[in-house]
Amino acid sequence: MFRILICEDDNHIRRLFRDVLEKEGYSVFEAIDGVMALDALEKNHIDLLITDVMMPHMDGHALTKTLRDGGLELPILMITARESIDDKKSGFKAGTDDYMVKPVDMDEMLLRVFALLRRAKIANEQRLVVGKTVLDYEALTLSIGDETITLPKKEFLLLFKLLSAPNRIFTRAQIMDEIWGYESESDHRTVDVHIKRLREKLEHNQDFEIITVKGLGYKSRVL
Repeated sequence: MFRILICEDDNHIRRLFRDVLEKEGYSVFEAIDGVMALDALEKNHIDLLITDVMMPHMDGHALTKTLRDGGLELPILMITARESIDDKKSGFKAGTDDYMVKPVDMDEMLLRVFALLRRAKIANEQRLVVGKTVLDYEALTLSIGDETITLPKKEFLLLFKLLSAPNRIFTRAQIMDEIWGYESESDHRTVDVHIKRLREKLEHNQDFEIITVKGLGYKSRVL
């Protein structure tokens, strides 16, 4: 089940979004400002963020910029009452992936959410296929032919992230921030340990390989 965080200080709008998304089968988390959103992102794996712009304590632009500066790559849909081109430019410069103006059409919002998830290479069935290898996001399993391996959550999310963007380099800091959270007490060596475990479990896999990029981090390469 995909997990969506709604960051909106208007209770009526937030609950409306929640009800619509839950009817479509999404798991919904709520925050009333950017500070609460950061806390929710630290404690939960979130697949997509829907955020208002004008909020107390930390607005949508500041929230988005904070996430992007920290290397978090989840799709972000920004929603605001302002519709000028300058406002949209500010949103996209901050790092949002899409933009909607209030009042929001619920059917259009659902289409945009679906498109953003698809664009993030998370398949609608939550399956990622690389050659003969299939990753099942819901079950945290990796299947190669008739063999199925259940991976620990962090190992699965790490592998899913790398394979979702082949040849893209992810730094250890980016991986730590997205998978372990901003305030994790673990250090970057934790990533190296998980990579080592994945390589040991997948040493006979012929569909892809995990490559160490010296001084930077890791990437995957499809064979």
